[in-house]
Amino acid sequence: MKMFWGNKIKTNLERRIVVPSLVIIIVTVLGCMLVPEKANAYLSGMKNYIFNEFSWVYILSVAFFLIFLVILSVGTLGDIRLGDDDEEPEFSFFSWVAMLFAAGMGIGLMYFGVAEPILHYAVPLHSSATPAIQEQEAMMNTLFHWGIHAWAIYGIIALSLAYFGFRYRLPLTIRSGFYPILKKDINGFWGDLIDIIALCATIFGLTTTLGYGALQLNAGLQSVTGYHDTSFTPIAVLIVIAVTMAIISAISGVGKGIRLLSQGNLIIAGILMLFVLFTGPTVYVLSAFSQNIGYYLSHLVELSFRTFAYDTTHKDWFTSWTIVYWAWWISWAPFVGLFIAKISRGRTVREFVMCVLVVPTVFNILWMTIFGNSAIWLDGHHGGVLSVLAGQTEQMLFQFLQLLPWPLLTSILALVIIAIFFITSADSGIFVINSIASYGKTKFPRWQSILWGGLMALLAIVLLYSGGLAALQTMNIVMALPFALIMIILSFCLLKGMIVDNSYFSRDLTKGTSYWTGEHWQERLGTIVATMDRNELLRFMDTTVRSAFTEIEKELTQYDITALVRENLKDDTPYIELVIKKETLRDFVYGVTCVEKAISRLVVDNPSFPTVDTPHTLEPICYFSDGRRGHSVKYMRKEELITDVLRQYERYVKMASDVHHSLYLYDKE
Repeated sequence: MKMFWGNKIKTNLERRIVVPSLVIIIVTVLGCMLVPEKANAYLSGMKNYIFNEFSWVYILSVAFFLIFLVILSVGTLGDIRLGDDDEEPEFSFFSWVAMLFAAGMGIGLMYFGVAEPILHYAVPLHSSATPAIQEQEAMMNTLFHWGIHAWAIYGIIALSLAYFGFRYRLPLTIRSGFYPILKKDINGFWGDLIDIIALCATIFGLTTTLGYGALQLNAGLQSVTGYHDTSFTPIAVLIVIAVTMAIISAISGVGKGIRLLSQGNLIIAGILMLFVLFTGPTVYVLSAFSQNIGYYLSHLVELSFRTFAYDTTHKDWFTSWTIVYWAWWISWAPFVGLFIAKISRGRTVREFVMCVLVVPTVFNILWMTIFGNSAIWLDGHHGGVLSVLAGQTEQMLFQFLQLLPWPLLTSILALVIIAIFFITSADSGIFVINSIASYGKTKFPRWQSILWGGLMALLAIVLLYSGGLAALQTMNIVMALPFALIMIILSFCLLKGMIVDNSYFSRDLTKGTSYWTGEHWQERLGTIVATMDRNELLRFMDTTVRSAFTEIEKELTQYDITALVRENLKDDTPYIELVIKKETLRDFVYGVTCVEKAISRLVVDNPSFPTVDTPHTLEPICYFSDGRRGHSVKYMRKEELITDVLRQYERYVKMASDVHHSLYLYDKE
């Protein structure tokens, strides 16, 4: 419990972040609501200026993000784990990938899977080309916009936050990525400012998504039911229902609510995709899938750096498609990146990069091929029935399904998929907003989820009704340029932190002594064959660990070095640690705590292991000044533990003497 806005309410919101953010949001929304035309005109002018003068910045930035991640993953830095060195992933691979889709592009694939290929084909980039080339270019441009570059943008933010959050034990917020530059000042003004910008951008982006997502759902319902209501009421009701369900899911917890919805919806979407494949022009689509991959990969470098500098006649197409997409992905990066970081703990950097870049990209290519190529084929065989809907993109998917068997059933299925993607995006957004607003916390009082969900729904309804949503969307795109520059800085901060991490923790220990010479082997054998319960663990820490640390502490006083032994053996996670104080550097800490480890039932039930009779054991694990767990000290006697402490301290002293490692040893408190 703590005081918040003068009342004693259970909350973990940070007033320094929330209050300025709410002021900015209210002022901006009032401007978009009261004078939407003026606001939109002003923001559109800014957008056009940025797009005309700085389009090359977007192109180079996004290309840089992709190249940076690939290089990062193929080197030794790719072995670094986002968490402790022995930590297992929190979610299964299938659950992880499913949540990536739900948070990132799920609803966009439903909306643009048919619409974008048809729009590119109906208004081709090169009108003089043959229909076959126009179709191929339409698919290539679609895949380019929904391919690996979009996930590189998300990946930069997600990897930066996951790395500094899980390796450096910093809060899971945008500010943490600036630790190599700001160090302990991330807790001050600049850190607050970064999180305020991130919070506002996230709320603005989610609000516009709620508004336009509701329009799409409304169009789908009207297409399915045949009932056309031109009033605003159905849209407002859809927003309220969707956000209410998102709040319920958010309250149930990210590990339960989003995971179950995401897994179920991915399966349903897969069923719809296979239905379209096998009831449409199957052989043609499968052949197109192979050719689309080859055409996309063979033109990837050219597309990555394409600015139409020598072809000004296509500048409008370039800015209204590619640049808008890049700006939109960048503006969504804080939201999607924070969520991906939260669900990616325990993955290695290489696994993270390869999966985040490759798996969703392959799926997107498959999805866009099945829906896009099928739509173009059916459009050509039905007199351009889809091309005429170029101004009504929200209806294209449902019109497309009318050209296949069982249109009513598949349209209802599509509506369910869109609704669940809509809900899971809002659900993920509520979690991310809570995390930013509470300085990286991961558990929140229920009323906070209700507050943020209700605020987004209210803003979406008010702005949609007043006509100010377009202005808010434009402002969100304008904000993408400075945020792209921030992401570049984050990339170099990430690289610096990982280089120091790899150098510090891969340095070989001095080989002056060995841990075990073979003495007291009977005692060691007894430790190997038995499990350790809490009483045995406490006995080990009380005798061996405390005795070793006390002797070292006493010896250090002869060298005028301040050291102390801290302990808490009554806590659920007991610990004892030796702290050697340093004035300007991070204190040297060698601690021992307990970790519960599961034992396979094959071992517990096996009579060949008569001393193992429980499915869990406790193990004393050492940890260091950054909070990272090290190795087990279960088999060490007092003298061996003293040796290990001194070897770690020797490495610390050598590293402190090396100016290249000042970042890791700098006191972050």
